[in-house]
Amino acid sequence: MPSLSFFDALLPFFKWCDDTWLGNGIRNSRIYFPIIETFHLFALTLLFGAVVILNLRLFGLILRRQPISQLALDLAPWIRWNVVVILASGIMLFLSEAMKCYASEPFRFKMVFLFSALLFHFTIFRWVTRAGEGRMNPIWNWATGVLSLTLWFGVGLGGRAIGFL
Repeated sequence: MPSLSFFDALLPFFKWCDDTWLGNGIRNSRIYFPIIETFHLFALTLLFGAVVILNLRLFGLILRRQPISQLALDLAPWIRWNVVVILASGIMLFLSEAMKCYASEPFRFKMVFLFSALLFHFTIFRWVTRAGEGRMNPIWNWATGVLSLTLWFGVGLGGRAIGFL
């Protein structure tokens, strides 16, 4: 008897999501999905902007007089609130096409990158950016920045691929 993969075991959950009143309401409306997607993409753009600024500062390419720890504190509310909007709108978009997402490799790719990016950002990245000037080896800053950008751009790439593949 073949064993189910982790993702196969989630099929009942995806079916349930696809059949929720919210998912049906969004799917059966001509305007809800594009409105929600607009908020989703706008918040994603703002989040990417804040993340790119922090990473360019980690690389020492911009705002060299601004301490990275202060810049991280200044951008933290932008990052937090945009993550909230992205997750809320993303859940609504997912509910409206859960079965499409179940069969989508780009969706799986995006979810792996999203989980990894959030975990990395709110642990290691936060620790590095709030450590203070001169407390981190420049190589560590560079490696953190490269991994951060790779993870966040992986989220964006996976998201765009959902609509096209």
